[in-house]
Amino acid sequence: MTTATRTFTDTDVTGLPVIVSPQTVAPKDARDLTRVFFSRLAALEEGTPEYQYARNALVEMNMSLVRYAAGRFRHRSGDMEDIVQVGMIGLIKAIDRFELSREVQFATFAVPYIVGEIKRFFRDTSWAVHVPRRLQEARVELARATEELGTRLGRAPKVSELAALMDLTEEEVVEARIASNGYNTTSLDAGGQGDEDDGASLAEFLGAEDPAMELVEDFHTLAPLIARLDERDRRILHMRFVDELTQSQIGKVLGVSQMHVSRLLSRTLARLREGMLTTS
Repeated sequence: MTTATRTFTDTDVTGLPVIVSPQTVAPKDARDLTRVFFSRLAALEEGTPEYQYARNALVEMNMSLVRYAAGRFRHRSGDMEDIVQVGMIGLIKAIDRFELSREVQFATFAVPYIVGEIKRFFRDTSWAVHVPRRLQEARVELARATEELGTRLGRAPKVSELAALMDLTEEEVVEARIASNGYNTTSLDAGGQGDEDDGASLAEFLGAEDPAMELVEDFHTLAPLIARLDERDRRILHMRFVDELTQSQIGKVLGVSQMHVSRLLSRTLARLREGMLTTS
């Protein structure tokens, strides 16, 4: 352990090497020293200065594992320093849960903890719109299943095929697809992508609410109500709102007074209004 002997000068009262600069310990020496420190850590009382020294030394000696794991995510958006800091949390969790009795190298045990913590960080912070955790996880599974079936079938997989592979219902697959839309968003002020967009923003391509749609719904509701009116009431409505005759003109056609037409019209409109409110 030539490198290690250059990084510590003595041993403390517990017999642990006093490492001058734990971060500079070579990976091979770090593996050997890690076993020594874990062995002593198990015998030390938690909370004592000696315990804290051993634990801190394990963290610093194994920071290279964090940098190695973080390197897998260099293609992802985000500051690499932030990713390393998150990975450190995974390393500390691994140190607190590792036992020499597992008879496995600490690096083998720790890397999944580190990678898992980094993935959790991206999963919790990368979504542009908040969606439930189960749908975030389903999105990842859906992407894998889509790629696997696409390669196997040579075409885009159907929802039923994805559901069978993922052991989900078709409704859950569709829900995961919809939730995937929340992973990334684009500003409405962003320019279009086409050659003919002429710098127009996406907002200019979005449709506005059409007031005529509500009118269409009203017509569909009103039609059966009018059909149930008697012939005279329907005729009065037609003359007033289609032919646009005045009440006096309608009265002359029917041979009644303008006042009588007004009462008939008011009664009919009240019935239709009540019917529409009841239907809606």
